[in-house]
Amino acid sequence: MIEGAVCPVTAAVAVGGLAAAAWCATRSKSRPGAARFAAVTSLIFAAQMVNFPIQMGTSGHLLGGVLAAVLLGTPFGVLAIALVLSVQCLVFSDGGLAVLGANILNMAVIGAGVGGLMAGKWRGVSAGSLSRVAFAAWASLLLAALACAVELALAGRIPLYESLPTMLGVHALIGLAEAGLTVLAVMLLPSAQVLGRRSVLVPAAAALGIALVLSPFASGSPDGLEWAAQKLGFLHESAPAFLSPLNGYAVAGIPSDGLATSLAGLAGVVLVFALGMATARIWTRRPILTCP
Repeated sequence: MIEGAVCPVTAAVAVGGLAAAAWCATRSKSRPGAARFAAVTSLIFAAQMVNFPIQMGTSGHLLGGVLAAVLLGTPFGVLAIALVLSVQCLVFSDGGLAVLGANILNMAVIGAGVGGLMAGKWRGVSAGSLSRVAFAAWASLLLAALACAVELALAGRIPLYESLPTMLGVHALIGLAEAGLTVLAVMLLPSAQVLGRRSVLVPAAAALGIALVLSPFASGSPDGLEWAAQKLGFLHESAPAFLSPLNGYAVAGIPSDGLATSLAGLAGVVLVFALGMATARIWTRRPILTCP
């Protein structure tokens, strides 16, 4: 839905945000192991496949920015969400190549970066920590929706005063589910120091289970942005720049839609895990400076 100069501008800002996250990652004194990073990233990929119904024919899915930031640390959370979005775009034709920068800016840099800073460092299960994480997860979704509305206005798609109330209204509801799922996940997936080897096995097993079992049952209702676009009359879709291998989260040639989705999800989880392991090499250097 976003065209014109907004695309390269948001891409440049997103690259700057990712560079800052990578710089902090290489210098952080508290950094996840490569397998932990890969497992949590693959879990978020699988969770984003499962849209859940909200209201009035609307669906939502986990953004996962605050979850990634809490489980991995803020700079690593930014990189994890950016990796998920890149795989979704390039392998599953989800999001569009021209707006990949905008998606990374909204969901990784703002959703995980700003949201992670709001959540602060996770210090264990307590009323204060859980409340802070829940609020940060909810607010991160609203901030991402606000950024999207601004980008739509700058692209000339719809004035901000028209889109903002609808976008924030529907995403405030989706944000409640985001907050609940984030709190539940951080309670079930405590720190790597507590879990030991299970810090990798638990999120990896959850990712496989969600991709194989739950993804075929995802809601087919439009998500928050699509619903707002339909309601306000600015819905715009275009053909993808190229046909990706697993277009639409399905393996071509398999007659069963559920099985095609499950296998595509499995392939995505394995791919994200492998790329996560490779990405983790950026912070293998000796830490120099502590970052958030």
